Amino acid sequence: MTEFTSTQIQLAARPHGWPTADDFRTVEVVHGDLEPGQVRVRNEFVSVDPYMRGRMNDTRSYVAPYAIGGTITGGAVGRVVESAAPEVPVGAVVLHQHGWTDTVQADAATFRVLPEIPGMPLSLHLHVLGMTGLTAYVGLTTIAGLREGDTVFVSGAAGAVGTAVGQIAKLLGAKRVIGSAGSAEKVKLLTEKYGYDAAFNYKDGDVRGQLAAAAPEGIDVYFDNVGGDHLEAALAAFNDGGRAALCGAIAMYNTTDRVPGPDNLANIITRGLTLKGFTLASYLHVAPEFQEKMTPWFSGGKIAYDETIVDGIENTVDAFLDMMRGANTGKMLVRV
Repeated sequence: MTEFTSTQIQLAARPHGWPTADDFRTVEVVHGDLEPGQVRVRNEFVSVDPYMRGRMNDTRSYVAPYAIGGTITGGAVGRVVESAAPEVPVGAVVLHQHGWTDTVQADAATFRVLPEIPGMPLSLHLHVLGMTGLTAYVGLTTIAGLREGDTVFVSGAAGAVGTAVGQIAKLLGAKRVIGSAGSAEKVKLLTEKYGYDAAFNYKDGDVRGQLAAAAPEGIDVYFDNVGGDHLEAALAAFNDGGRAALCGAIAMYNTTDRVPGPDNLANIITRGLTLKGFTLASYLHVAPEFQEKMTPWFSGGKIAYDETIVDGIENTVDAFLDMMRGANTGKMLVRV
């Protein structure tokens, strides 16, 4: 066993509005020898995700905010390079939540050993085969109660969750799937690669009007990653008995002023709508069901995916900031 130094990205200040590079700092942390029950892991991929922006605010949420001076935690996948825990041997591929660091040393219980499938990139465990895919599945099934023949609208459809939602919805029997995205290129990708029946560029304006044109018979399910004018558009387009899975509200993550709510909330009453917010931590029990469905879908070539990969742990903040501005297609990752 030997000492080693890890490079970690910490929160230096709470962002006001859009985060900047000055809100973070890169530090070198020296670690001593392994204690019994610990492992040392060299990360291969680190995840950057929209929810992390919310944790940078010191507000009540479903999880504690990041601490000033603390390392940004989140999903990462790596390989064990030293071990003092027989159940997690050297060479094992592990998934964990220790976040933005090139190497991590911690109790073996904080890592989950993953199967290593020849030819399958380890990065997939951080999105379509992992929490991202599970989020999409839970939102559609457990939260929104997707039924065969439903018409589904997905906001932020070209992101990691959105691309999974569209495909899973069709595989579960949705009649029509409609998505919004932030560029003409992403709109084309949704219809040509991800099986969306229709898509539109929300930057063209009038989200309500564009959704009405894309869904002339209305929508039955809304998977919300955006909030704001997209939620308002969905409320206008819902058929009676419509259901919404509220997963994210990226349109409001970086605002500094109070954001007005939709002007058509009365539709919830008159159309008998159900809107339910969720976070994945409360639905991890659905994971075995998801894996039972996703494994044959993926091995059967029925699941497409995109990755936007930035190289180098020192570029993690840039990757995060680019992701927040929509520069990614599919899942944004840092390759360590």
